[in-house]
Amino acid sequence: MAPQARRLKALPAVWRLYPDMTTFDEREIAYEAKFAHDEDLRFKAKARRDRRFGAWVAAQLGLSGSAADDYTKKLIRSDLAHPGDAALIETVLGELKAKGVAADERTLKLKLIDLMGEALAELEAGK
Repeated sequence: MAPQARRLKALPAVWRLYPDMTTFDEREIAYEAKFAHDEDLRFKAKARRDRRFGAWVAAQLGLSGSAADDYTKKLIRSDLAHPGDAALIETVLGELKAKGVAADERTLKLKLIDLMGEALAELEAGK
């Protein structure tokens, strides 16, 4: 089998349709695939992080069981309505202060960073 034919057989289907693709075209497709994969991973990690953050805040507020689950869902919905960590932190900080729980913006940001690291590690490990 000729080297080019072997190479084409090993490539994904899109490349077999266009055997005259250049290396630049192959790189472009690879970068697009990597970007899509990274965005998917980031989305899943953020969803996992937000779920855990909601559970952590619920525990700080003294909620447990279904009340904690409802609070977590409410927090996730508010993040979807007003995306961004700043809005999430502002919402949580207000609720914690209203309940008399000592908290500051820096602590909440650090917690989000820690939870994101855990979520990414789990996803990369296949959990």
